[in-house]
Amino acid sequence: MTTFTDDTGAQRFHQTEPDAQGTQRPVWADYAVQGDTRVILHVEADEALRGSGAAGRFMQALADHARAEGLKLAPRCSYAVAWHRRHKAYDDVLA
Repeated sequence: MTTFTDDTGAQRFHQTEPDAQGTQRPVWADYAVQGDTRVILHVEADEALRGSGAAGRFMQALADHARAEGLKLAPRCSYAVAWHRRHKAYDDVLA
């Protein structure tokens, strides 16, 4: 797994993870800015990573980033909504 990054110009959170062959593949979330809130519009993992847990690890990194930066998250993507429902320990970062 690579370092979690926030590409503010593209309004995209990004991370890479190795696939089964060790090739680094992207996981990302597009967002909209509303003050200190990041509205999570879409979360996606490269097809080679699907079913590997990469998107869940990415969401944890995203929530940890929000917590560290004092940001709030407003999930709109169905995956992000479902992830937050299963991870109540991160309710403090929800807008």
